[in-house]
Amino acid sequence: MSDIHAEFKEQPGDDPDDVQFNTLYGVRTIQLNRPKKYNALNGSMIRKIIPRLKEYQKSALASIIIIGGAGPKAFCAGGDVSQLAKDIAENGETGQITSKAYFGLEYKLDHLIATYPKPYIAYLDGITMGGGVGLSVHAPIRIATENTNFAMPETGIGFFPDVGGSFFLPRLEGFLGTYLALTSESLRGVQALFAGVATHYIDSSVLSNLTARLAELVFKDYDTLHTRLRIIDRTIEEFNTGLPHNESPELAGNLRLAIDYCFRYDTVEKIISALEKERDSAHAPPQIKEWAMRTLAKLGEKSPTSLKVTLRQMRLGARWNTAETFNREYHIAAKFMRHPDFVNGVSARLIHKPATKAKWEPDTLEGVTNDHVENFFKIDEGEDSLNLLTQGLDYDRYPFERDLGLPREEHVEQLVKARARGREDIINAMVEAKEGKIGVREKVEEILGRRAGINGEGNVVWKS
Repeated sequence: MSDIHAEFKEQPGDDPDDVQFNTLYGVRTIQLNRPKKYNALNGSMIRKIIPRLKEYQKSALASIIIIGGAGPKAFCAGGDVSQLAKDIAENGETGQITSKAYFGLEYKLDHLIATYPKPYIAYLDGITMGGGVGLSVHAPIRIATENTNFAMPETGIGFFPDVGGSFFLPRLEGFLGTYLALTSESLRGVQALFAGVATHYIDSSVLSNLTARLAELVFKDYDTLHTRLRIIDRTIEEFNTGLPHNESPELAGNLRLAIDYCFRYDTVEKIISALEKERDSAHAPPQIKEWAMRTLAKLGEKSPTSLKVTLRQMRLGARWNTAETFNREYHIAAKFMRHPDFVNGVSARLIHKPATKAKWEPDTLEGVTNDHVENFFKIDEGEDSLNLLTQGLDYDRYPFERDLGLPREEHVEQLVKARARGREDIINAMVEAKEGKIGVREKVEEILGRRAGINGEGNVVWKS
């Protein structure tokens, strides 16, 4: 491995103030500091963050790392893809090589976060998209607030949901990840918690107090990462201000059933056909027909190439571990840098003011062949591989998922099938197991309402 400081040394033009680092006892804070650009991530910021994370990893004085964004609007609105597209448009192949190098830097940082051996906490306070997802979604603790606006908008700019989206999205429940990846649908506020994107929800007004409280924590030298995260988890719950008034899971009930039904297919054409059937069905509830119509319209705006590559990515990524995820995405990103849709999409949607309709090449799903899609997943002979900064800590499932987030369907299913019991008993058992964590009751009620029934003896039975 090359020397970390030589590889990520400051370059001419790097802004010295685009990331701010602070110390509060055992807490180390990283604040993205480009509020006028919605804290969009660039190479200058990455070259600062990676050496600090490596430094904190070695320091016995650094116990907890917290990352957040400056300003009232965004945690991080994504990578600075506008600059990459401009570079490619102006410099051709040289710009493509520069852009590929940027993604290599970004993915090294994302993988470092995903395998970080100390508690790493992300405050998703504001817009959290694209590159901002990479900085946060692989953290064991991800805190949403009323300001959270999470999305993966890449298919709308001729790209694909990268930054580890191949790993994170297919591991959301059912086919939520496929739905979010293809449609760029956003999750706002507490909905990020219910969907599994966030592990906690608190009001933004108490974030600074939470940081101060976390700085008071003192771990024993022999405490494992798991133990430390559980202590932090309980500490966050001290700042529980309750759920927003009358807000329950939105991707729930009939809508969630429709999402799983329509987005289970392995071709975009079949997904569209399923949506058309929902739209035209005489038996579908009005809200589902309307949802299907809106979703079809959204898909119709996306790059056909991006849609097909992304769907294939979702299916393959479900089998990749973290190291393979970022290596594969590095090569896929390089292919997109050479595809016209990236420059066309970014220029139309992000650079032109006002935004215009992108011209996709090809502009129909029929024009994107299977060979064309598979080519994005081939690693060409002589292609360089991504020299990741962490070795030996990769995994196939997030290691702390069960302990720190809300219950998943499989957890509720196990409880239902363990022994006969009533609905309220199951809910209370799960709430107790999660030590009263905010959102548990609402999540379990939604799962039971959709996936379970009641038998003649009043006990819950799981639907096959």
